[in-house]
Amino acid sequence: MSLNNYYEEEDFEQQTRLNRNVLRRIISLARPHWRWVLGFLVLVTASTLFDSYFTYLSKRILDEGIIQQNTPVVIKLLTIYGGLIVIQASCVFGFIYLVGVLGERIRYDLRQQMFIHLQELSLSYYSRTPVGWIMARVTSDTERVAELITWGTLDATWGAMSLITSMIFMLIINWKLALIVFATLPILVYIGIEFRKRILSQFRMVRKLNSKITASFNENITGVRVVKALVRERENMREFSQLTGDMYATAFRAAWLSALFLPVVQLISALAVAIVLYLSGIQVNSGGMSVGGIHAFVSYITFMMWPIQDLARVFAEMQHAIASAERIFSLIDSHPDVADRSGAYDPGSIRGDIEFDHVTFYYDSDPPVLENFNLEVRRGETIALVGPTGGGKTTIVNLLCRFYEPKRGSIRIGGRDYRDFSLHSIQSRIGVVLQTPHLFSGTIRENLRYGRLNATDEEIETAAKLVGAHEFIMRFEKGYDEQVGEGGNLLSVGQKQLISLARAVLAKPEIFVMDEATSSVDTLTEALIQKGIAVLLKDCTSFIIAHRLSTIKRADRILVIENGKIAEMGTHADLLRQRGKYYQLYTRQFRHQMEQTLGAFDELSGMQPLSS
Repeated sequence: MSLNNYYEEEDFEQQTRLNRNVLRRIISLARPHWRWVLGFLVLVTASTLFDSYFTYLSKRILDEGIIQQNTPVVIKLLTIYGGLIVIQASCVFGFIYLVGVLGERIRYDLRQQMFIHLQELSLSYYSRTPVGWIMARVTSDTERVAELITWGTLDATWGAMSLITSMIFMLIINWKLALIVFATLPILVYIGIEFRKRILSQFRMVRKLNSKITASFNENITGVRVVKALVRERENMREFSQLTGDMYATAFRAAWLSALFLPVVQLISALAVAIVLYLSGIQVNSGGMSVGGIHAFVSYITFMMWPIQDLARVFAEMQHAIASAERIFSLIDSHPDVADRSGAYDPGSIRGDIEFDHVTFYYDSDPPVLENFNLEVRRGETIALVGPTGGGKTTIVNLLCRFYEPKRGSIRIGGRDYRDFSLHSIQSRIGVVLQTPHLFSGTIRENLRYGRLNATDEEIETAAKLVGAHEFIMRFEKGYDEQVGEGGNLLSVGQKQLISLARAVLAKPEIFVMDEATSSVDTLTEALIQKGIAVLLKDCTSFIIAHRLSTIKRADRILVIENGKIAEMGTHADLLRQRGKYYQLYTRQFRHQMEQTLGAFDELSGMQPLSS
């Protein structure tokens, strides 16, 4: 599936979700922290009540004190005002503190939940899901949802309570004028609903394009060597400019709609103020309204206008957060393709004969990679898999490691279907060394201990010596405490491969898988790796996918895999005598190596290269 198709299908799925369900799930994230939520809601409500009462106190100070020239009343009311200000300040401190702590807890919970779930997902999920998409969910989307639950809820509570308290005090001052103002509220609600639909649609598009941009960043940074080697900078800039241009246009439309919302609210509010001023002016002349009452009434209308604008802002941010939450929940709701059966157990060991019994496997709707594949491997046997690219070699070992499971047929270990065993019991006893080894940021010692956290320093050094890695490690200034860099980029490919082997030796696997582990290293490093492999293969059932056929001469059996089937099988000597497919592969590779050696010799001796 192409990246564009992935996002289009994924976005179509998201748009079918009900926002109500998404909001319900967002609210459920705060449920474990209900005490903190309740605390800041009580404090912000109290602070809002004080705000509204201060306006009413101002009316009393004006009408009962200043206009009546009653100094004792002014002093009394100002004293009450000052005391309430101190209490309100304490409330403000309290809810800001609680919201800050709650936000960090929500972020922690969300990211931990996603990280744990990502560990449980099958390899197939990562094969079809762009890394940039996942990274955007864990970072920016988590931030948006946490902001909505905390500061968004706070602002919405403040806005709603401000509206309610303002309406109550307006009814107390003059209920007739209050009803005129209240008549504008349904109009504002209608406008909010209409804007909501359009803003959410645009923000969904913004999040989709943001994921594409994040994925593009990731691919161009991790593949920078290929970009430079193939001089793709200009073309990549063109593609990236198109992506950012699309996002700019979509974000512009979303911002335009959000910006238009506030002026519409302000226009309606200003109209309400004008009507109130006109009617209250008439009532002052007839004695039905005091000067303080007019001042307070207009203040309450203004006091209502700002919460409405704030609610509009929260509403716009909520659209962002809903779009983000939809994608977070789509990740959390993803089910692993490979999971433990009910009653799966740990057998204590997976040493035993391995049997592929009429195994058929395909990726999604693609043609079968393996069809009715059969293979029996004796315990402790070393099996080498060779053949053309796409023949099914890597699929065989991926099925063995249970990264995938057969669509039909079964795989048995020690006579039992391996699906009866727990995933952890199988994968924790399999050692894998890949063509491109991956190291994690940290020291060499931490990477060696990665698969066996309780390994001692002596065991680490012993494992490194067994595979020939100790010597080059000790040449570093800090030895085993040397930093390897992100992905091991401070080490050569050969050094990373030897550390991977040492890591596998230290983990003491019962089944060992090596996938093209020597195809990217020089002959000297290959010799060291071969020495390490010889150590690792003791007491292991082993599967080796080989590009350099010289590395598998000592294998118990060599399988030539073509089109998902075993084309030939036998020892190195047997297959050479048969003069079949393996013989052709071996002689072709041997001839190529000889030509490279002779070419190097001619270059060093200053002679013309020998003709073939």
